[in-house]
Amino acid sequence: EVRLTESGGGSVQAGGSLRLSCAASGNTKNRAWFRQAPEKGREGLAFIGQLRGTTTYADSVKGRFTISQDNAKNTLYLQMNSLKPEDTAMYYCAASITYGSGDYCIRSQYHYNYWGQGTQVTVSS
Repeated sequence: EVRLTESGGGSVQAGGSLRLSCAASGNTKNRAWFRQAPEKGREGLAFIGQLRGTTTYADSVKGRFTISQDNAKNTLYLQMNSLKPEDTAMYYCAASITYGSGDYCIRSQYHYNYWGQGTQVTVSS
């Protein structure tokens, strides 16, 4: 069992930045960040492959958010810039035990086996 622990959420004004962190207790394959706003489904935002560090982004955050990882610390990050009120949500990190096959696979929440407890991000206008 791998435990994922997120930190770094908070409140910020529109245009501001936050950096989320997700520390993992064990080895995993692909990792990702998702978010869920009230009364909305879970949205995949950013994805990174453990093997090559290849990254993929949802159109809603491309150019504003950056996913990265520090393998020495076994920690995943999400740098969020130019935040908008519509970015307000609970943010979750996720990790998989397989590499999966194809972009469609790694973008799906069902590819991921482990989830963090979530960290709240609130962006005010």
